[in-house]
Amino acid sequence: MPDIAHVASRWRPVSVPLAGCVLLGALAVLLAACTSAGPGKPGTGPSSSPLAGGHGQAASPPAAKLSGTYVALGDSYTAAPLAHEEGGSSAGCLRSAQDYPVLVAAALRPSSFVNVSCFGASTADMSRYQGDNPPQLNALSAADTLVTVQVGGDDIGVTRIGTTCAALSLTDPVGDPCQKHYTAGGTDQLAQAVAQTGPKVASVLTAIRQRAPHARILLVGYPVILPASGNGCWPEVAVARGDVPYLRGIENQLNAMLAATAAAHGVTFVNTYAASVGHDACQRAGMKWVEGLIPTSLAVPFHPNALGEQAMAHEVVRAAQR
Repeated sequence: MPDIAHVASRWRPVSVPLAGCVLLGALAVLLAACTSAGPGKPGTGPSSSPLAGGHGQAASPPAAKLSGTYVALGDSYTAAPLAHEEGGSSAGCLRSAQDYPVLVAAALRPSSFVNVSCFGASTADMSRYQGDNPPQLNALSAADTLVTVQVGGDDIGVTRIGTTCAALSLTDPVGDPCQKHYTAGGTDQLAQAVAQTGPKVASVLTAIRQRAPHARILLVGYPVILPASGNGCWPEVAVARGDVPYLRGIENQLNAMLAATAAAHGVTFVNTYAASVGHDACQRAGMKWVEGLIPTSLAVPFHPNALGEQAMAHEVVRAAQR
């Protein structure tokens, strides 16, 4: 039977040449294109196999077939925009045909599978219409046995943070212009945003439990973006050297908040950060799981590539099997 590596083998990163300069205007347009959430296309994953280890991961034990429905909710880290052709009826959500929910469904073989993840989705988008797309929570029902949700990054403004810090890095590449910007006046705006997002994530988990009372719920954290130590690799990844520790700390705060919120609501937190250390955006092509400002494989800047989606699928399946 095929494993995750086999299922994902059709999803090959496409190498693109490294530009000689940083196109911040183009990046701003690309990252600001947060579109509306879309309805999932129900389907059953291919008859699957054990999840194979790779890139430093241990192989997971064989998965028994999952009865009931698996529903995937989430943002662009779930949907994997631009990393592969769109999958399902996404109505502009840029959902990949090989994002990690698809790979998880292939491994766990649920009776049915619905993926409503969407580029740019925040906690608010779980319960409101975005254009023609219904709220993501509408995909849930009492028949669901597994629900994954990855949300919170867009609530703290990852798009704005990425474009702002990239632009400021040009003014002081060895300093910390981004940290100074977000802490001006004595308040750390990003740390405050993380704290304010906690209750919103809690409300989403409560709503999931109400709509899918029999489901196992997995709250998926975010993988490493910038190196887990050191000062980065400006200009390859356009974050000033002094800002790398600050932004790394903000991501750690985000993941810690998600873990604490999951624990408080009896939900399993999926730690994707630990396994991704050493696979940050500063690594060479083939080692990185998250792309930098100028991607070396098809992915939105500062988002997971094919390897990143496979790695997150591996962690999700391991958590679902525990």
